[in-house]
Amino acid sequence: MAQSELSRCVRNFLGHIQRCRPAVGANHPARCLSQAAAQPKPEADRNEAVNPTFVNRNPRNLEQMALAVKDRGWKTTWPHREFYHRLVFYRTQHHVTAQVFSSSSPVPVLTCSTTEWALKKELASTRCVAACQAVGEVMAHRCQQAGITRMVYRAIPWEYRSDAVQAFRKGMKEGGITLSEPRRKYVS
Repeated sequence: MAQSELSRCVRNFLGHIQRCRPAVGANHPARCLSQAAAQPKPEADRNEAVNPTFVNRNPRNLEQMALAVKDRGWKTTWPHREFYHRLVFYRTQHHVTAQVFSSSSPVPVLTCSTTEWALKKELASTRCVAACQAVGEVMAHRCQQAGITRMVYRAIPWEYRSDAVQAFRKGMKEGGITLSEPRRKYVS
């Protein structure tokens, strides 16, 4: 059965070759088995169309280039609202907490605290200067994983010079976080 199919295919192939032979005395070459494919004509409107439901897969790209809009808020508000990401550090009677807020959301993007068991079990005290530095180091690592390398940090002026705040800032800077944001670029 397979041999009969093979012989039929060979006969068809030979018949096709004989039909492609040029006639005697013809001035044009014959095109036998291969022919050039027809070139598709480009459709200009299809190539230049923009999808109306485009979603930016990297919404922080403009922030990293300092081109995104910063919400200014009122000049009389404190702390000011002109930031992409803001770092908040505070100490309670028993614990130390650090949070990163985005300008577009009141919910923290990242949080680190000595109330977390993994951090608490490594510390002798959850409120000491060493705890503040540990929270800074862990928060810096989490920010690096999230891709946030620059943020605004403005401590309350009368707390800024304390050893705890300085240890927290040291932990963040050793982790590769810059505690200031670039000025916004205005493109005309």
